[in-house]
Amino acid sequence: MATLSGAAAIAGIGATEFSKNSGRSELRLAAEAVTAAIADAGLTPADVDGLVTFTMDTNAEIAVARAVGIPRLTHFSRIHYGGGAACATVQQAAMAVATRVADVVVAYRAFNERSGLRFGQVNSAVANQENSSGTDNAFSYPHGLSTPAAFVAMVAQRYMYDYGATSEDFGRIAVVDRKHAAVNPNAFFHGKPITLEDHQASRYIAEPLHLLDCCQESDGGVAIVVVSAERARDLPHIPAVISAAAAGSADDQFIMCSYYRDDLAGLPEMGLVGRQLWQQSGLGPDDMDLAILYDHFTPYTLMQFEELGFCGRGEAKDFVREPGALEVGGRLPLNTHGGQLGEAYIHGMNGIAEAVRQIRGDSVNQVHDADTVVVTAGTGVPTSGLVLTRS
Repeated sequence: MATLSGAAAIAGIGATEFSKNSGRSELRLAAEAVTAAIADAGLTPADVDGLVTFTMDTNAEIAVARAVGIPRLTHFSRIHYGGGAACATVQQAAMAVATRVADVVVAYRAFNERSGLRFGQVNSAVANQENSSGTDNAFSYPHGLSTPAAFVAMVAQRYMYDYGATSEDFGRIAVVDRKHAAVNPNAFFHGKPITLEDHQASRYIAEPLHLLDCCQESDGGVAIVVVSAERARDLPHIPAVISAAAAGSADDQFIMCSYYRDDLAGLPEMGLVGRQLWQQSGLGPDDMDLAILYDHFTPYTLMQFEELGFCGRGEAKDFVREPGALEVGGRLPLNTHGGQLGEAYIHGMNGIAEAVRQIRGDSVNQVHDADTVVVTAGTGVPTSGLVLTRS
């Protein structure tokens, strides 16, 4: 039976700087990131014949191709559901390469999400869309569920009630992310670690979420080059082999909060993705050297530990309370780039780039002998994930 596992690899990564005001168009950010990734892979724009991005990206594939100098495309596609698309863009690229629809596919995401349209604020246009998503949002927006933080706060309250987790448990994710970001020169919060006391003292955004439970709003772009595993061996860097790539949507799925589910305090779509990742790769949670988990809001990071099988249901609070467990040298180093809380919020694409650096061995917070990494995309929405390995 044909399988995607091991057929493709990430051979190049590229990014712009991460800022709060890029001063450049989103198309320019995309072109800069894609150009950098192609060069990092030891290739030229003429080698590229595929582009994949998010439906939310404002940069059409043909516009990016023109800006970068890519002469022809045999594959182009887009993935829906915001940050949930991150790993699925790489899955699409890997499928295109594995089936020989294209030879070199670049996945990209670029936006001025801080200086332009800010996703974290109330946007009435979201509830006025003339599509099914607009209909869904029209029910929740009038009741105050009108920002991502408001949706997640409701789930977090239920999770705390069901399992005894506390705000400090959520804060431990923010503290470790900022610790890793503090030594990452490319992180927006480079040199700015926080303490648990800082977290607790930060203002509420939507109780129980403090400001420091919420990811940044960022300007920037990231791009990922995918080629066949065989071709990757001839390129300059150690390949990050795509040992598994999965996407998933679960029962009664909505966006950010599936509020009609009987079990509100879970992320079954991530559980579905996790089961596919372990089956495809032949690996499991205990085989992972580190984890890059989507951290737009800290409660969903705890829930991911459980859905992926790193601990049992309701046990993530105990998992994160273990001193040093999530740091380099600990049981499961987490978000060694600083995550979206510490490095930048580029819809999870910068997390994929960090996983590649770990496999290559050149992360600023390098995990010793990092051979296996699990990466996840946005949670609360239909989502996706990857397992990257050194071989």
